[in-house]
Amino acid sequence: MSTKCDVNVNVEHITRVEGHGNIVLNVKEGKIEELRLEIVESPRFYEAMLVGRNWYEAGHIACRICGICSISHTTASVHALESGLGIRPSEQTTLMRKLAYYGEMLQSHLLHCYFLAAPDYVGAPSVFPLVSSHPEVVQRALKLKRLANDMCSVIGGRHIHPLSIKVKAFPKLPDKDAVRAVRDRIEEALPDFQATVELFKSFEVPQFERDMEFVCLHDPDEYAMFEGDVIRSSKCGDTRVSDYKQQTREFVVPHSTAKHSQSEVGPYMVGGLARFNVNYDQLHPAAKEAADILGLKPVCTNSIHNNTAQIVECVHSAYTALEDTDRLLDMDWVEEDPAVEAKACRCIGATEAPRGILFHDYTLDDDGYITEANVITPTAQNLNNIEHDMHALVPQILGREPDEIRLLLEMLVRAYDPCISCSTHLLKVEFV
Repeated sequence: MSTKCDVNVNVEHITRVEGHGNIVLNVKEGKIEELRLEIVESPRFYEAMLVGRNWYEAGHIACRICGICSISHTTASVHALESGLGIRPSEQTTLMRKLAYYGEMLQSHLLHCYFLAAPDYVGAPSVFPLVSSHPEVVQRALKLKRLANDMCSVIGGRHIHPLSIKVKAFPKLPDKDAVRAVRDRIEEALPDFQATVELFKSFEVPQFERDMEFVCLHDPDEYAMFEGDVIRSSKCGDTRVSDYKQQTREFVVPHSTAKHSQSEVGPYMVGGLARFNVNYDQLHPAAKEAADILGLKPVCTNSIHNNTAQIVECVHSAYTALEDTDRLLDMDWVEEDPAVEAKACRCIGATEAPRGILFHDYTLDDDGYITEANVITPTAQNLNNIEHDMHALVPQILGREPDEIRLLLEMLVRAYDPCISCSTHLLKVEFV
């Protein structure tokens, strides 16, 4: 197939960002005439659902934004409110929240890497043929995902839309024996995480490089996932979380109902690979060893390796959750006063959702009612960078067969792990 060929690619209704999206590619005589990622789903206006509600309802509403990242949305909401209301949670509360948080990070990464990404590398159209061809892989994935779900539910009361993660303190403490049982299961699962590393080591990741900006939270004391002191950019330095709009500048594009984002230097990437590149030195030693096995080194500019970085973060999350839970179990738990006095304030908070940095921003009036709200999700921040990646990739692959072009475009988009709360479908591509 000549690089001077004509190619028309039409991907309709990708259920990957809480709705529908299209990929449009039109190449004439080897030159790109059209290339865009269209988001065609109607806006959900979840900020409007928050306005007019009392502050204590925010987390319970915000967690419904996503069925996969509900704990991340709850966490960002809680961080925002505690920042504005001047509340500093206890170590006990923080460690409990972290156990649920790492559970969500694991279940999301495992879902994506095993069920959405892995089939590409073994030539399967979906995960279902792997039930017969690779039953041990599917069984391992389900076992690990069940563990991750239980890490969430033992703290939050259920594995999605948590009931117990509230501002300041837990209204009801989790059962200590149940936490201890989950802790033992995490330790028992460590060999399964090692087997996961070995599995993904066997996959050949497509070659692709593009110089880009990586953005994530940074904390001086730990690998920033649950929280961070500042927003750190690989090109623009540090920005205070309260000044997030200086880093994340949203704008509207005509072909998408989702906004795009850019920094002062252009599009940027958030997510596992961004965190790995920026905060590598703070990874758990076991995660660094996993990265070495996988051949992943900072700074990696192949965005398809976001999958690889997610596997590294699975190892980090498992080992860190184990150590944090040991600290938690060694403590004498106490019932804490959950009472909070509302006041007029600006509340800005962030966390690292599985797909990248997530911002929640509320303004409260004197009675504690929300008068303004802004939520910026990681997928919305990545859309601009995905399009720039596509423009860099397509000229490199025009000489290949249509099926290979389709697969590589699918793998590139899928590598970003766009928010896909209920979909495991491949992208459907038509060549006209």
